[in-house]
Amino acid sequence: MVLNRYYLFSLLVLLSACDLIDYHPYDGRLDTEYDLNRKNIARIESICQAKDTVRFVMMGDSQRSYDETEAFVKHVNRRDDIDFVIHGGDLADFGLTKEFQWMYEILSKLVPPYVAIIGNHDIIGNGESAYKKIYGELNFSFIAGNTKFVCLNTNAIEYDYSVPVPDFNFIKAELLDSVSPYERTVVAMHAPPGNEQFNNNVKEVFQEYIKRFPSLQFCLHAHTHHVSISDFFNDGILYYGCSNIAKRSYLVFTLLPEGYTYEVVEF
Repeated sequence: MVLNRYYLFSLLVLLSACDLIDYHPYDGRLDTEYDLNRKNIARIESICQAKDTVRFVMMGDSQRSYDETEAFVKHVNRRDDIDFVIHGGDLADFGLTKEFQWMYEILSKLVPPYVAIIGNHDIIGNGESAYKKIYGELNFSFIAGNTKFVCLNTNAIEYDYSVPVPDFNFIKAELLDSVSPYERTVVAMHAPPGNEQFNNNVKEVFQEYIKRFPSLQFCLHAHTHHVSISDFFNDGILYYGCSNIAKRSYLVFTLLPEGYTYEVVEF
C-alpha cells in the first residue's frame, strides 16, 4: 500500500510539472495564423487592382538573422511606396517549429502584405509541415496589376528526387488558367537552375515551360546569399538573385506600363 501511494504521488508530480517541459523542437504546434499566403494574396490583388505601376520587394534567406529581419521590417515600413514583399525562402535554418514561429512574429509586423516561398532549409525535419500550416501550398500564384507571379518550390535535392520538383503539372495548370487575365509574368523561386538544389536534369525543360507564359519579364531567386543578375540560358531571360538578409540589403522592382526597373537597397 505504501508503494502504491508513492507511485501515485510521483505520477501527480510529473503531471503537475508538464508545463515546465518545453515541447519537442519539431513539434507541430504553432501560435500563428494559418494559410497566410492565401490571405495576403487577397490583399495584394486588392491593393494592385487596376494599377499600371506596381512596386515590390524581393528578399530572402532570413534564417537565424532575427535582428537584421527586424531592421528590414522597420526599413520597409518607413516607406510608403511598396505594394508587397516576396520572401524568397529559408525562413528557418533547421526546420524547427520555433524558428518559423519567431520569423512569423517578426514578418507579421510588415505594413505591406507579404508572401513566402519555401526554401531548402524550410524542408528539413518537419519544416515542410510547419511551412504548409503557416503559408499554405508549396507552389502558388497571384496577379498584381496586370502581372502574374508564379512562385515555385525548386528544392529538388531535399526530396532526394522522390517527388517532381519543379512541379510541371502545376506549371502546366497555370499556363492553361485563363480565369484571371494578365499581360505579363514574373517567376519566383528559392534555388535557381544550375544550383545544387535544382533538378538540373530538367533545367532546360523548365526554362522552355516558363517561357510560354505571356511576356515573361524576368525570374527571381534567393538561396545564393548574394545579389546577382544572370542570363543562365543565354536567351535574354534574366534571373535576379537577392542577398541573404544578414547582408542588410533587399531588391526593389518597379513594374511600369512599359518595362521595369530595379534597385538594390541597403539598410
